[in-house]
Amino acid sequence: QVQLVESGGGLVQAGGSLRLSCAASGRTFSRYVIGWFRQAPGKEREFVAAITGSAGRTYYADSVKGRFTISRDNAKNTVYLQMNSLKPEDTAVYYCAADLAYGSRPFTYDYWGQGTQVTVSS
Repeated sequence: QVQLVESGGGLVQAGGSLRLSCAASGRTFSRYVIGWFRQAPGKEREFVAAITGSAGRTYYADSVKGRFTISRDNAKNTVYLQMNSLKPEDTAVYYCAADLAYGSRPFTYDYWGQGTQVTVSS
């Protein structure tokens, strides 16, 4: 069992930055792939980025490559999503999710946080 809690969302102007955090419970955190997804009103939940367990291999959606950086601190059971050069189209509820295997589809992940709102004004 893994419990996830996101934080760090908020309102920011276009071009600004935010750092989201995903804090996890559980002693086996380092085994889990952690993914970030987002969902805008009226749209499907979409993949943003993911990071594997101990190796820390990273994956990004094309829409955020070069602007977002995912990282993890296994000692703190936390994954971060640094978001730079934010655009209005990045506005969404951001969720972190955990699973033992990597995937870019939401159904891959068994555990989900409650989400944090990110709003980018133009």
